[in-house]
Amino acid sequence: MRKILTVIVIFVVLLFPQTALAKIGVGVGLGKVQIDEQLSPGGIYKLPTLPVLNTGDEAGEYEVEVTYFSDQPELRPDASWFSFTPQSFPLDAGGSQLVDVSLSLPVDMRPGNYSAFLEAHPVAKGEGVTIGVAAATKLNFTVKPSG
Repeated sequence: MRKILTVIVIFVVLLFPQTALAKIGVGVGLGKVQIDEQLSPGGIYKLPTLPVLNTGDEAGEYEVEVTYFSDQPELRPDASWFSFTPQSFPLDAGGSQLVDVSLSLPVDMRPGNYSAFLEAHPVAKGEGVTIGVAAATKLNFTVKPSG
């Protein structure tokens, strides 16, 4: 079985070299985002602009979203608190897009230390096997008690 699979892969690479050798990639142009001032419940904040880069050699559709570390000790801000403009966009190979990020905190939120990742990745198209690539910047902020 393994020999048959190897022969099929070699056949595909020889028959379609541009497809087999295509590189999909993504990068973000920000390091860690640490907001040092304590934020107020109910506040709306403009965060640093997030540069998203297509580091691959194919054009594609990309998007930005909020993700989390699985066992992070900090609180998780809800994804609905974030707004990305634009949230999805096409990028040529080697191209880039600036994404405006804003954070709207609910009035009745829990005070404490929050953490999330602002993640960019290609949008998966069609069916079949997909390879997930993503790049993210970590965001940390603290919300002070209200009143």
